This record gives sequence, C-alpha cells and structure tokens, in this order.
Amino acid sequence: MASSKKPQRSLEEIEDIILRKIMLVSLTDSIVADSRIVYLEMTAAEILSEGKDLKVNRDLVERVLIDRLSGQFPGAEPPFQYLLGCYRRATEEEKKIANMKDKNIKLELESSIKQAKKLFVSYCRIHLGNPDMFPFNSDPKKSNVSPLLPLIFADVDEFNSGGTQPPPPRFLEDLFLEGDFDSLDPILKGLYEDLRGNVIKSLVNHPWWIPKGAYLNGRVIEMTSILGPFFHVSALPDHTIFKSEPDVGQQCFSEVSTRRQADLLSSFTTIKTLMNNLYDDLEKVLFTLLKSSDTRENVLQYLAEVINRNPSRAHIQVDPISCASSGMFVNLSAVMLKLCEPFLDLNLTKRDKIDPKYVFYGNRLDLRGLTALHASSEEVAEWINKDNHGKAVVPSHSSDGENRLLQSHEASSSGSGADNPTSSSGKKAKYTFICECFFMTARVLNLGLLKAFSDFKHLVQDISRCEDSLSTLKAMQEQSPSPQLQLDIARLEKDLELYSQEKLCYEAQILRDEALIQRALSFYRLIVVWLVGLVGGFKMPLPPTCPMEFASLPEHFVDDAMELLIFASRIPKALDGVLLDDFMNFIIMFMASPTYIRNPYLRAKMVEVLNCWMPRRSGSSPATTLFEGHQLSLEYLVRNLLKLYVDIEFTGSHTQNFLNTWEVPSHRNSWRQIAKEEEKGVYLNFLNFLINDSIFLLDESLNKILELKELEAEMSNTTEWERRPAQERQERTRLFHSQENIIRIDMKLANEDVSMLAFTSEQITAPFLLPEMVERVASMLNYFLFQLVGPQRKSLTLKDPEKYEFRPKQLLKQIVHVYVHLARGDTENIFPAAISKDGRSYNEQLFNAAANVLRRIGEDGRVIQEFIELGVKAKVAASEAMDTEAALGEIPDEFLDPIQYVLCTFFFFFFFFFSFPESVLYTLMKDPVILPSSRITVDRPVIQRHLLSDNSDPFNRSHLTADMLIPNVELKARIEEFIRSQELKRHGDDFSMQSSKAAIQRTTGDMLID
Repeated sequence: MASSKKPQRSLEEIEDIILRKIMLVSLTDSIVADSRIVYLEMTAAEILSEGKDLKVNRDLVERVLIDRLSGQFPGAEPPFQYLLGCYRRATEEEKKIANMKDKNIKLELESSIKQAKKLFVSYCRIHLGNPDMFPFNSDPKKSNVSPLLPLIFADVDEFNSGGTQPPPPRFLEDLFLEGDFDSLDPILKGLYEDLRGNVIKSLVNHPWWIPKGAYLNGRVIEMTSILGPFFHVSALPDHTIFKSEPDVGQQCFSEVSTRRQADLLSSFTTIKTLMNNLYDDLEKVLFTLLKSSDTRENVLQYLAEVINRNPSRAHIQVDPISCASSGMFVNLSAVMLKLCEPFLDLNLTKRDKIDPKYVFYGNRLDLRGLTALHASSEEVAEWINKDNHGKAVVPSHSSDGENRLLQSHEASSSGSGADNPTSSSGKKAKYTFICECFFMTARVLNLGLLKAFSDFKHLVQDISRCEDSLSTLKAMQEQSPSPQLQLDIARLEKDLELYSQEKLCYEAQILRDEALIQRALSFYRLIVVWLVGLVGGFKMPLPPTCPMEFASLPEHFVDDAMELLIFASRIPKALDGVLLDDFMNFIIMFMASPTYIRNPYLRAKMVEVLNCWMPRRSGSSPATTLFEGHQLSLEYLVRNLLKLYVDIEFTGSHTQNFLNTWEVPSHRNSWRQIAKEEEKGVYLNFLNFLINDSIFLLDESLNKILELKELEAEMSNTTEWERRPAQERQERTRLFHSQENIIRIDMKLANEDVSMLAFTSEQITAPFLLPEMVERVASMLNYFLFQLVGPQRKSLTLKDPEKYEFRPKQLLKQIVHVYVHLARGDTENIFPAAISKDGRSYNEQLFNAAANVLRRIGEDGRVIQEFIELGVKAKVAASEAMDTEAALGEIPDEFLDPIQYVLCTFFFFFFFFFSFPESVLYTLMKDPVILPSSRITVDRPVIQRHLLSDNSDPFNRSHLTADMLIPNVELKARIEEFIRSQELKRHGDDFSMQSSKAAIQRTTGDMLID
C-alpha cells in the first residue's frame, strides 16, 4: 500500500489561519462551525479588486480589525469584549507556536501576533476613550459602567469577581503602561467616576470600614480600618513600634548640624508638598462619600468612632498603643478644615446652622464629659431636664434639599442612622452637616493640630534641657575627664540629634504650612463669632447672667483658639491677611468676665495673646491697629486688664501688656480715668498686687544671687572641687545652671514691675498716697533702696550682670524716680512720714549714698536734688514721730491696733511685706472700726490694706469687704480725748518747767543784787 505525504503549509498560509482564528473573521463565504466567525464580504471584495490574495497578514490586520469593529453583525460581541477576546486568543496562540521546530517561521509568527496584540490594546484605548466610535446595539437598561472596571476587580480578587473572567496576562500592563496621556486621561476619568458611583457603597459597608472587636481602640482603627493607613502617612514622629525604617526624620534631617541650609529647605518643601497632596486626595474621598445619601451616615459614623476612641489624646501623656498617632490626627485636622471651607466665608453667613445643643442631644460625639466654660455638670443636667420638660421636641433642622447642598459643597445630614440624637419625646433630632462638621472639626483640632502644638512646645523644652545638661557635662569633662562622663555626653548628643530631627519634622509638616494654620485661624474665628452671638453679639457690657447655651459649651473651644493665636503669633507672616478684629473683641469681652469663663488661667491666656500682639518699639505688626484704633480696645482694654490682674494676681509674666498700653496715648488717658474712678477699687487692688509681685521677685532674685555666688566659690576652688564625688559635682553644677535660669527670669519680671511703677507714678500719684497704701509703698521703696545701696550691695556683684537681666543702675534710677514722683504729688506732706515709719529698711544715710551713686551714673541733677530734699523731710518726720511717741507715754492696749500686735508678736517675718504695715512699733488707732463678724475693733487703714489682698476677716476668715466696716465712734472719741490729755499734760509740764526756770533766775538775780 502506497503512502502519501501531507503537503507542507507556507508561512503565509499559517499566518492567515492563526490571525483569522484570533480575530474570528473569514474572507470567504464558506460554512464554518464557529458561529462567532464573521464573514467580511466587503473587505474581501476590496482585497480582490486590489489583486491580492484573500489571506490575512500583518499588513492587513488593522484594516480587517476596523471593518470588523465598524460593521453591524448579528450576535456579535460588544467592541471591548471582542478586542479583549482577540488579545486572549492571541496569547493562547503564542503559547502554541512556542514549540515549533522551525525557528524562522516561529520568529515571524511571534512578530505578527505581537503586532496584532498591540493593535488590539490600542483599539481598546480608542474605544474606552470614545465609546461612540464603533456603534453597537446595546441594551439601554444595562449599566453604563466602563467594561474595564469589572476586569480590574477580577484581576485583584478572582474569587469575588462576580463571574467576570480575569484579564489575560499583561493585558492591563499593556493597556496602561504603553498608552500616552491623551489616550489614557479619558479612560482614567471614566474609571474614577465609575468607582465613585459603584464601589463607594461597597467600601463603606465593608467590615473593615469601622473595625469591631473587644480590643478596639484608636490605634487599632488607625492600623486596620480602610482609611486609617492613608491617614497614618505623616512626617510627624510616632512611637518606635510604629516607625518605618528609616523614618522621615532620619531620611531628611540626619546629621542636621552639618547640613546645608539649601538641603533643609528642599526637604521642607518636599514634605509640605507631599502632605498637601495627601490632604487634597483624602478630602476628595471624604467629600465624595458625603455627597451620597447612601454613604454619608457611614462616613460620619467613622469620623465619630475615630474621635470617640481617642479622648486620652488630650492628656499630656498619651499611650501610643491605645491612641492613634499625632500624624493621623494632624492629617484629619487638615482634611476636616478643608471640608469646613464652604462655611468659613468672610461674613460667616452659615453660622446660624450651628446648634449649641448638639453637645447634649447629639449622640454621635461624646462631648458631655468635657469641662464646660462655666457651668458645672450638675448645672448642665438641671438645665437639660428643664429644657426637656418645657419642650415637646428638640429643635431640628430640615434635611430638604440635602443633595443640592452637598453638590455645592455645603453638605447636610439628617442623622438618619441608629446613633441619631433623640429628644425627651422620643423623636429624632436632626442636624445639618454644617453643625456636625463644626463640632467634629473642633474636637479633631483639639486632639490633633492643637495637641501637636503642645507636643512641639514640650519637645523644644526637652531640647533646651538636653543642651543645658550637655553643656554641664562637657564643662565637667574638661575639669576632670572620666569614661562615664564621656558615655553620658555621647548619649546626650544622640538624644539631641533625635530631638532635632523630630523638631524639624514638626516644622516641615506644620510650622511651614501657612495655609494650614490660616485655615485653622479661620475656623476659630467662626468659633469666637458664634460664641459671641450666643450672648447677644459684640457689645459691652455683657449681660449680667451668662446663658446656659454659652456656659455649658466645652472649654477647649476657647482654650484651643487662644493657643492657636499664641502659636501663630510666633511664626513669621502666619497672621498676614488674617482678620484679628473678632478675636480682639472676644478677648476684651471675656478676659475679665469670670461669670462667663470660670477658669482664670484660660482668661490669663487671653492676655498672653495680647502680649504677643502688643506694639513693639522695633516696628509695627499685623495687630498694631487693634490697640491704636479699635473702639472696644480703647474703651475697655485697660479696665479689663486691671480687673483680670486683680482677679488672678499674676506674678509678672504679663506686666509687659500694661507697659505697652501705657505707651499708647489714648490708652494712657484710660489709665488716668480709671485711676480716678477706681481710686479705692480695682486700681488700688492692682497697685497692691503689683507691689507684692515686685517685692517677691526682687527678693527672690537677690537671694538666689547670693546662693549663686556661693556655688561659684565652691567651683572656683579647684582642689576641693575635684575631691568631691563626680555625682555630687554633677548635681551642684546642675543646681548652678538652674539658679542662673531662675535669676534671669525673676529679674526680667522684676524689672518690668518696677518699670510699671515708674510709669504710672509719674502722672497718677493719688492712689499711692492713700492712707491704706502709702506706708506699704514707702516700705517697698526703702527695701529696694537698702538692697541697692546698703551695706550688702557689694555681695550682689556679678561678673556678667547683664546675663542675668540684673541692671542695678537702671533699677536704682527707677526706684528714685518713683520716690520723686510721689513727693511731687504729695500735697499733704504724708509721704516723708511714711518713709521714716518703716522700721526695717529706712536709714537716713541711704538717701545720701544713693545720691552719690546717681551722680556717678549721670542722673539728672534736679531729680537728685529733689530726692535729697525728700530724705531731709523724712529725717525731720522721724524726729517728730519720736517726740510724739515720747509725749504719748504708755498707750492703753485697747487703743492699739490688734492686727499690728499679732503681727509684731508672732508673724513679723512672714507677713512683713505682703498684707500688713511694716512698722515694728504698735500703732495707735486713729479711725477704729468694728469687724461685723468677729466684733473686733481694728484701725481702718490697717484692715483696708489687708482687704486689698484678702476679702476675709483675719480673725475668723468670714467674708468681709470695706463697706461692711462699722465705725467705732465711742472708742474714737476716747482715743482723741487721750491724745488731747497727753498733749495738755505735756504742755503743763512744759509750763511748770518754764516757771521753775524763771523763779530760779529771779532768785539768783536777787542774790547777786544783795
């Protein structure tokens, strides 16, 4: 039987077969088994007319492909599915020809298939970008979602792809990596829209949108929730467990001391740009989710869960294991501020949509346990109970048109979820998105941006302490080297390097982001304007009763606003373009209003803000006009500063505010007016506390100087010093540096206090010379004079006094000026007697000693002369007082002031300068008054001086004010009668003595005559 050999196919025939199989086309009208194959009759006719064979090759692939896509064929696949199928079949054919023995044919076929695959991918891009280019009769009821989207899902998760087959290998890579921007841009935009519309709902319903579990906390949400890892990305330092290796600080700021400034600026710019891009993207995600009524509630629940799981972030010490990182909350702060932008317009027109009762009736956030501005928890509970009994339904805001508001970026929420607030009647309360976003943002900023400011401040303090300790150890190492000291120095240098890296990370992400800080300032401007609206608007005086809506709001609203203003005021250009008038109005209205803001330290913080804004001699600032042309400032600033000073009894840190207001002419007039109106009221209390502060600070400083000199002497004795153990030397060295810092701070504040006294005494002398004040002022001045020119002045000599802010010449000048100012205003000549009455520090020789020093340092001769004349008057007054005391003889105890008696007997050294007269001698009462509670009689000036510091009866601590004192008329008459009788007795003795002298003279004369 003869065998016949099968004829060998040519390359063209093989190529034609493979390409037609891939593209499912035919150029001949023959019966085929596969119903998907399409006969391209017109294409075949055109090829024949051109004199070519009806074979598909690489040159005809694109022509055939276009005709296939352009034609309307019954039962044909949609364009994208067809092209994807072509790519898949081409991939399968590639695998088949891989085993061909003829390498030349193999290479030609691989090249042809590769070219065809490129065409399939290219036309996929064309079709996805322009779906109408290749018409297809699709079902109008079907979704318009891009056919690429389910393919991507199938590629990511084949088992949850909804029946969609994963794409062939490298299809998606070829589709996206090989395309240019123009072809990919419409595809990606379409995908983005499809993702927003179809994936988002699944996203927020995913179990990991808000993780559940018994061990759920802030850190777990950050690390495991869907959005948590995106919010975690930050340059801010985190706990070692959660740091990346290397972290941002090491990557960008290692060996910072040797880095060029240009390198640092480049790192700052890179970090700031990356973080701002992240803020923008996260804001777009949240806004997209909030726009849809299907997903809005889930987003608000997620934000509330993040906030409610991290309340301890407000503490000074934060547990990094249970709390989310600073980076997450700073990022969330930035994103929330962006969501707030639509209602932070210049006129704050949407603020009426913020309901203060959200704090109590809104169950989404846990705000009820926060410290309130004024109300106690009991007062809040009582108010809520009354409100619930008085109203059937909690006030609500209609949710009509929410989607329309959201699409204009003013989203609103009806609170339709399970966590909605309910009233006492059981009906659900509804709050606008603006209201919910407002309270969420305020809480996020408290736990995020403002906490980061606090952490940064503590970090700077740690760096300062580390630098001091390092300096101390290096000094010790130079004197007596040791291996342990070298190890300690190396450890501190490493710590300092890490601290410096962390500091620069804060600077890069927060301090250099002016836009972030200004958005925060805009938000807190909304807070203060809204708060003022709750009490009737920007007008003074405030209503006598604080509304509960205001009193019960979280205290941190105001505290955070003040902290932000202080922080921003210290960053160059951070306040440029910021409207500060509303902040200024708020501060003036509330800083002296304890019935509205209970916490005195919070009101003191308002004065710290003013201190940052005060006009400086060095030049103007954005806040200068707030003091020179602001109506509320001109009318109420000085008055309320004085009230606050008296209310809190500062120890100097804010005295600079008074100095600067004095330098503004319009405020100087306010000083004079208040001093006249409140001569025995708040102004007198202010002077009393200012004197207390001055004495305390200067006394503390001078004592510390003596201790410092002792330490210097110890350390200068090298032989004895090196014999001491290293630990003792280290402790003594640290104490030395600590004393230096204390002296520097106390002397700075003491200088400010004395300057304040010199300023005010020049033109307002009357309050200084009141009976209850004049002796106290004189004793203070005598004490300062004694310290500066007395016998111990040489023991206060320092090598570098300016280093410690110790300027004895300037201090002496200012003290002498106060003496002279008061002497000029002393029309009744009571000041010299008050000076001489001081039994502790007065010495007539001090005036001459001070005058000699003043001449040497170039003081005005006229001032020196007036000062010397005052000393002469004091000397005369002292002599007259001694004569008067001798003339009175033994004074009955009932005529002596009992407070003076107790003071001199038991507590002389404790209260010598602070609340009572300084004379060592018991005082004869001139205006006795009865204390209403204890019924004890005291001298009016003495008890009035006590009441300046303490509104209580000194004998039983019951409440006492000056208007409660009862004149003891009967005792006063007896004292006056006693004085008259003693004077008559003295005059009688003088007359008898003169008569005796005359008789003796006459007798002697007669004897001489005889």
